[in-house]
Amino acid sequence: MRELWVPLSGAIAQQRNVETIANNVANANTPGFKKDQVVFKEYLTALEKNGEKAGVDLPQKEWKPEDFYRSYNSEDSFVKIDGSYTNHEQGQLTPTGNFFDNALSGPGFFEVLTPNGVRYSRKGAFSISNEGKLVNDQGFLVLSKDAPPIEAGDGKLNLAASPESRAITVSGSKFSISLEGEVFSGANKVADLAITEFNDIHALRKEGNTLFINPDQNNIKTEGLKTSIHQGFVEQSNVNAVTEMSNLINANRNFESIQRVIKTYDSMSARAVNEISKF
Repeated sequence: MRELWVPLSGAIAQQRNVETIANNVANANTPGFKKDQVVFKEYLTALEKNGEKAGVDLPQKEWKPEDFYRSYNSEDSFVKIDGSYTNHEQGQLTPTGNFFDNALSGPGFFEVLTPNGVRYSRKGAFSISNEGKLVNDQGFLVLSKDAPPIEAGDGKLNLAASPESRAITVSGSKFSISLEGEVFSGANKVADLAITEFNDIHALRKEGNTLFINPDQNNIKTEGLKTSIHQGFVEQSNVNAVTEMSNLINANRNFESIQRVIKTYDSMSARAVNEISKF
């Protein structure tokens, strides 16, 4: 029964939808989290023949039962997940009074150094490591803007400064950050936070729930930056828990409905086998 593929493809797609929405709900209280949404793609076999709309097509001959079943392969239709995208809508900024909490207002991202390389994050929960380095809640180094070129022994400039050289060192146990990203240790400015904006924010790929990968360096925006930093604030997740719970219930019901269709096909197939075996 080729028709079984139609509801089966729908069940597979709907299961992915349920998993995505469930992950959004689970991270409704994760600071800086951006919700994901899936996009469905439906494939429909054309119901046209020779450029004309299909109509009644009865053969000029002695009729057979199969002559009355002309679906033009519409039973080969199916649905699938065409992809998923991240909704980068701004989350609400909530004051905490804790100078370790830093929220971004605008489309920018913090730069952090992970074992896999430079990544981007909206989560600004910082702390100071035992070495006096500014790190995020995962222990990854928070980076400053590009370090100044390193002068080589021959008097030439080495422009390939490593990301490690952009680590921010803070003396003491307190620091302050201005709206423009200037980091101060006491009265002394120690660094400028690297706040990165992108020409196409949807080109970023998620790594975990709060980190993003930029696959193309040309995607980094260099002019017209408009992101500000608010120390003592947390950017909440942009997930509306009530809306996502409602979407999750609907997705589960759709999945259950498709399962019932599949069971009906299975029952019909079993009955057909049993009836044929009687002859």
